Amino acid sequence: MRIPYRYIIAACLLLLLGSGCSKKLDKAPLSQFSNENFWKSEGDAMLALAAVYRGNITGGTEFTLSDWWSYVGIVFLDMSTDNLYDRRGDNSDVNKLTSGGLTATNSQITNYWSGGYTRIARCNYFLENVNKVPASPDKIKRMTAEVRFIRAATYFYLSQYFGGVPLATKTMTVDEANTIKKATKQQVVDFVMTELTAAVADLPRYKDLSAPERGRASKQAALAFLGRLQLAEKKYGDAAATYKTIIDYNDNIIDANYKSLFDGTNETSKELIFAIQYVPNLVPNGMLQHFFPAINSGWHLMNPLGSLVESYEFKDGTPFSFTDPRYNPKDVGENRDPRLGYNVLYNMQTFNGRTYVSHPDSTKSVDQLTLTRQATRTGYCIRKYLPDNFSGDLQNSGIDMPVVRYAEVLLSYLEAQLEAGGPVDQALLDATINQVRGRASVAMPKVTTVDPVALRTILRRERRNELASEGLRYWDLLRWGNIAQVLNGDFYGAPFPGAVNLRKKGSSADPYSRWFVTTKAFRAGTDEKWPVPQSEQDINPNLR
Repeated sequence: MRIPYRYIIAACLLLLLGSGCSKKLDKAPLSQFSNENFWKSEGDAMLALAAVYRGNITGGTEFTLSDWWSYVGIVFLDMSTDNLYDRRGDNSDVNKLTSGGLTATNSQITNYWSGGYTRIARCNYFLENVNKVPASPDKIKRMTAEVRFIRAATYFYLSQYFGGVPLATKTMTVDEANTIKKATKQQVVDFVMTELTAAVADLPRYKDLSAPERGRASKQAALAFLGRLQLAEKKYGDAAATYKTIIDYNDNIIDANYKSLFDGTNETSKELIFAIQYVPNLVPNGMLQHFFPAINSGWHLMNPLGSLVESYEFKDGTPFSFTDPRYNPKDVGENRDPRLGYNVLYNMQTFNGRTYVSHPDSTKSVDQLTLTRQATRTGYCIRKYLPDNFSGDLQNSGIDMPVVRYAEVLLSYLEAQLEAGGPVDQALLDATINQVRGRASVAMPKVTTVDPVALRTILRRERRNELASEGLRYWDLLRWGNIAQVLNGDFYGAPFPGAVNLRKKGSSADPYSRWFVTTKAFRAGTDEKWPVPQSEQDINPNLR
């Protein structure tokens, strides 16, 4: 939400003054503001609303994730999938989410939990007090709907990854927080569906948001989260109807320029249904420090895996194969879906005026593929989100973080129709997946098959390729029920035929001369649900 700067600054103060709770399941953030002194004007309500939108997100470079919607919370989740690898190695808690090493002491799940309940507590406090403000009923109704949406979206995340969690809908005392019991997952899901439905009724449409309101919630944002939940709950008919509502509004588009949606050059695009707003110097985004390659002074934390690169089709729409004569190991993006080049930086490409050299034999390159340098661990670097010709402070950019794009809506609508049993015809394909593939900067061939089995494979690949590094891959694998199958086995990086320093798994040679990265061992029946953080269990035995 691009609230006027004075509101953002004040929101920062609210965050600082309202962080005195010792328990991660927050009780009363903002409690230092007494009701007698604060809720006196519409401006006060806007200050509190800014703090709700901000959540626990910290400005600048995040060294640990602060919120589901921070750049770390969104993009880093892809590092626990078959899309990306964490440069910090197999022992990083991001990697352990899916490699067979998940425990209740994992810092990632602790931070997601903490950030989630911090935001929920702010929502509850806001909802309990906003009616004291002398503002028009319409403004109160809208602000209430925004906060109900944000709270419901947070509970959506908690339900999808933790299952049953405490369902706190009011500001709690210390004793209440330390003794609260978990609601069932179904109870949380029902609550989210009810809250999102109510929020939709009172939120403005996307087209009615004024320029200064960019980033505030719309009907489409709430409907998109409702559709996500309905997909996850296999309510495919309901999900199709929800997504069709967004489409029928006709407020959003598929933007011609894919790359510009992520690099800060097209943040007013109608494809961006909901995005987290960052402002240099006030609430800056520090992701470029994490994402840039070493030669451009970055920390190179995000490393695309070979399986992601190999997911992108050839330009004529046929699946990639190492044995295809169009494959060029010296230029893996040649003859391929253009989104590969928009999403992944690979060996010998030029970025920000410098050549990215990741070859394992390139001993003079700071981006040499090794196990020791602060550089790539796969031979690849993330390209999405990285602006061209950026010369500023890598820890102080204003690049917004997309949460929901119209492309996801179209692909989800097609999935819902497909899984509901149809009808699926060429007209539906042209209105959904082919719009996404057909944007001018991508221009991939149309999908024409309506065979359910073949189309399911194509659609799932399309979601992966289009939405790579946007934090949705983990959730997709969970709801498709194939996460244990996909995240088991060996994972490789880039191919380097003839390389002397090529890493192998033991004495095994990869037939395509790819760098061996890691082995995952996702535990079916165990790792699909995250445990409640141990620190929370220690305080409240009801959460065990």
